[in-house]
Amino acid sequence: MTRRKQVHKYFDQCGFTLAELLVGCALFGIVAAIAVPRFIASQPGLRLNGATRDVYAQLMRARGLAVEENNNYVVSFPNNHTLSILDDNDNSGTTTAGDSTTTVDIQLNYPDITISKGGGQPDPTFLPRGTTQGNTTITVTNSAGSRTISVNITGVVKIN
Repeated sequence: MTRRKQVHKYFDQCGFTLAELLVGCALFGIVAAIAVPRFIASQPGLRLNGATRDVYAQLMRARGLAVEENNNYVVSFPNNHTLSILDDNDNSGTTTAGDSTTTVDIQLNYPDITISKGGGQPDPTFLPRGTTQGNTTITVTNSAGSRTISVNITGVVKIN
């Protein structure tokens, strides 16, 4: 066989047939039909976990700032989707001229999330030693369920 026939024979065997392409597309469609609904169903649970970790991180941030700056930091929940971190310079528990406030709206990143603090419990107030003035339970909720964050008097913040 001459060199030209060998090269021509090689190029004739490259590529996919139409039947092979159709079988590949059908398999891809079946896998997508199974995976997409499961992926969509898992989204609320993932958003709940993300929002819980976000609230946890803000509480830990307030605790760290209280220790670092030797001030009280109060974390309040003005509505069911916002938390505010108040630098309480004069230890009054309210906003005064020397205080600064950071507000975080959880629903900007997690639209179906609500936050609630246990009834009758104080807002978590982190003292300069990293402790708090009392135990507080914060519940993060959406359609997938709810997660609880507890802040105890020693300043330990846990996701339950």
